[in-house]
Amino acid sequence: MPNPLNKLVSLAARDQGTLRTADDLIGAGLAAPEARAGLEEVAARYAVAVTPTLAAAIDTTNASDPIARQFVPDAAELKVRPEELADPIGDDAHSPVPGVVHRYPDRALLKIVGVCAVYCRFCFRREMVGPGAASLLSDDALEQAFAYFAAHPDIWEVILTGGDPFMLSARRMGEVVGRLAAIPHVKIVRHHTRVPIAAPERVTPAFVAALKAPGITPYVAVHVNHARELTPAARAALARLADAGIPLLSQTVLLRGVNDEAGTLAELFRALVECRVKPYYLHHPDLAPGTGHFRLPIAEGQALVRALRGRLSGIAQPTYVLDIPGGAGKVPLTPGHLAAIEGGYRVSDNCGGLHAYADEGTNG
Repeated sequence: MPNPLNKLVSLAARDQGTLRTADDLIGAGLAAPEARAGLEEVAARYAVAVTPTLAAAIDTTNASDPIARQFVPDAAELKVRPEELADPIGDDAHSPVPGVVHRYPDRALLKIVGVCAVYCRFCFRREMVGPGAASLLSDDALEQAFAYFAAHPDIWEVILTGGDPFMLSARRMGEVVGRLAAIPHVKIVRHHTRVPIAAPERVTPAFVAALKAPGITPYVAVHVNHARELTPAARAALARLADAGIPLLSQTVLLRGVNDEAGTLAELFRALVECRVKPYYLHHPDLAPGTGHFRLPIAEGQALVRALRGRLSGIAQPTYVLDIPGGAGKVPLTPGHLAAIEGGYRVSDNCGGLHAYADEGTNG
């Protein structure tokens, strides 16, 4: 049987104008010539891509531009701290068949692609989407995934991730959604994507239509970290999804030098609500290799969230969460889940398990 996902990653994966090399970045004015050696070393380890939409959003006169910080490689990524992990949230420990992660009883992930339109410098799956990573599930792996979902009636929701599932063509996305819709107990298909922000032209009416199928309710979780990412083109892409009746959520990562100010977060969350996107999660950064320069102490994040409580509407408030390293799942960063210890916290998961978490801002 031929692989139903052959050619599923459309030509957008090779879009002209996407910046992928040190020469590209330097030529576009996004990096200095003297940074070439560091850029090339980072690119040899981790995937690099900056789409034309995001490149145009960068203020090249600002050395601390928050958009550039998210997407332009930095030699700081080569500094790996002892607590950082290749698989920081424990995908592998909860993967019963290739491409599937089943951590929670009623929902499972399908990591259907290994490519993205843009590569975030803080990505928690950066070791899985870097140079040499497989871009697609194999024929057998895809069939095993659908069979696994069909054999587990507790799975009510399948979350398409990767990589970025919006890198599928409209036709291929329709085929995948149709296969999931044929499983009687799967009722929700959630798509985690940066494409509406990074490559909004991909969110065509045909693609939006492919997200829907009888018996399935689609949700789209949009990854966005700064209000300036909501360009006119991105807002139009989000509107196409919302106008089609698809509920929209957001996921934001709290990042040093990008959005670690209450005013910056407030501007983002209000802008999202205006785009009919419900702020869903504010993630504490995961312990991915080479991302220590993005992380801030949990106590600082908690202070930012408290500051937002007094200034933002409830519909603009996400939940501040930590994905416990090793695969124990997400917990809200509230006192009920945290106890300060020397050098970090003891974190209680949702099943009562206890986990040590290193946090340089904590002295116990």
